[in-house]
Amino acid sequence: MNQRTLLLLKPDAVRRGVVGNILARFESKGLAILAMEQRVVDARLADEHYEAHVHKEFYPALRDFITSGPLVAVVLEGEEAIDVVRVINGATDGRKAAPGSIRGDFSLSNRENLVHGSDSPEAAEREIGLWFPDLAS
Repeated sequence: MNQRTLLLLKPDAVRRGVVGNILARFESKGLAILAMEQRVVDARLADEHYEAHVHKEFYPALRDFITSGPLVAVVLEGEEAIDVVRVINGATDGRKAAPGSIRGDFSLSNRENLVHGSDSPEAAEREIGLWFPDLAS
């Protein structure tokens, strides 16, 4: 099934200069880039994006991180894109992510873990609507 999903290359990916390397993995897998924009996220968008976590103890540090510098927001499309992106991203905690995944190869952190990918079709639709309203269904 052809799907769209949101991918965020977080501020640590931009700071470390690995955006091109990361994007190449998705393109090599056969996913198409439909939209891409570098931007600095404000607290309002961070709160909307992470609405399920806003009241959790770890959220203030996550908000500080995601708003700390530019990130790259991308909409990818392809066969089973949501699951494919999540496998390529790897486990949330980079210390536990499999070698060969983005987080397994580049991250030693649970918070500064380089990438975000939508976790379901519903989340993808909501997140794409937040980041790229012109592409919302």
